[in-house]
Formats: sequence, C-alpha cells, structure tokens
Amino acid sequence: MSEIENERFTNDPRSLFRSNLDELEQRIKTACVRAGRRRSEVRLLPVSKTVPTAVIRIASELGLSNFGENKVQEAEGKARDLADLSLNWSIIGHLQTNKVNSMIKFASEFHALDSIRLADALQARLGAEGRRLDVFVQVNTSGEVSKYGLSPNEVGDFVRRLPDYPALIPRGFMTLAIFSRDADKVRGCFKLLRQLRDALRDRISPRLDLLSMGMTSDFEMAIEEGADVIRVGQAIFGPRPTKHGHYWPGLLRGNEGSS
Repeated sequence: MSEIENERFTNDPRSLFRSNLDELEQRIKTACVRAGRRRSEVRLLPVSKTVPTAVIRIASELGLSNFGENKVQEAEGKARDLADLSLNWSIIGHLQTNKVNSMIKFASEFHALDSIRLADALQARLGAEGRRLDVFVQVNTSGEVSKYGLSPNEVGDFVRRLPDYPALIPRGFMTLAIFSRDADKVRGCFKLLRQLRDALRDRISPRLDLLSMGMTSDFEMAIEEGADVIRVGQAIFGPRPTKHGHYWPGLLRGNEGSS
C-alpha cells in the first residue's frame, strides 16, 4: 500500500469499519424516516475502489458481501484474490467495450449502461457464455459534459430497444449528481431521475424500477428522492488517497461528491 493508504488503514480497521457502518446505518435510517420509507427499501452498495484486498477481506468478516468498483482491471484482480469468499461484484463506472470480456467473468451487476454499442458488445459476449447480467441505464441528469450517461431526452428511445438484448436484465437507472455546493442543484438531479423512471416505467417497461443514486456526500438526499441503491465508499472506508479524497465528504453535509 502507498504511504497514504497506510495512514488510512493503520489503526484497527475492524473497529473503524464497525464504527463507520454503525454511523452510516443510523444516517440511512434517519433519511428513510424523513422520507416516510422503510429501511428495507434501500440497498447499500459499498464502494471499494482503491481499497486493498486485505481490507476488503476484513470488511467481509463484518458482514459486507457486495462491493462496487469503478475500474474493471482493479475489480478483476480483487475478485480473483478474494475468490475464496462469497462476494458479489458490481461495476459502477464507465465501461469501454474492450473491457466487456473481462467484466462478465466476475461481475453480477453493471450500473453504467449508456450506449447501444456497449449493449451490443455485452449481448454478444454474454450470449456466447450463456449467461445474463443485471444492468442499470446511466443517465446524465446534470448535463455536465464531463459525465457519462445518456441525456434525459435519449433515454426513452434507448429503453425501447432493450428487449432486443435478452442477455441484459434491466433493473433501473443510475445517475451521478452534479458536483456543486448548491444542495438544490444536487437534489434536482435525483428528482429528475425519479421523474424519468416513473414516466418510462409506466409507458415502456415496468422492469426498469430501481434508482441507483447517491454517494457518501449526498446519499441522504438521494434516499429522500427515492433511491433504491446507494453507492457509498468513503463513509465506510475513509477518505481515498486522491487529491479530492479529503475534500468531497464535507461540502454538503451537507453533501457533495464521490462515493
């Protein structure tokens, strides 16, 4: 591990994770109460990007069995090294078509389907393997050019074509909120995805039911706006060894930022 990672996990990680998970659970429950929702309606997807396999192994001892990763190469290595454990892996970051073969070897869920070209590649490979994959359609609700995802006005046509891909099991939609200090703008991204889901579910596909939205910095707002899956990393594992790792979590806690 790097020097920053050593600092990150120097103290007893079991105690740290247990404390973090207890605090996170309370925040999720409180957000559910505010939204008039049951806690069971919200699935926590721990995000383990940049977290060493030895640390994930410890986290699994505390009951975590599903992990989200952004990069296929990193995730594939972890899945291989932790193959003795019963873990499930979700890819939650942008996927290049040349990484499809690697991803389907270990992933059970994909949160960033954003093009017909990628759907074609997934269908071809999954079909050859005789398996299926749960997918979420990624929508760029913030309108930022730096973010991947379909624009809201493209989603309807895209969803209509999904029955052409029997190896893909559409579960819902995913988004990343805008990077902003303005909580109303962040919340607006979640509202837009929910409204889009509601319209498309009623008109086109009842199977596209779930909303994957909300990260460490903004998951409470996401829950209030209907999130079914929240992708949380730093609230469990601590700040990441990146230039933004110590910056994102505090802005909007109000909330801003990364998983």
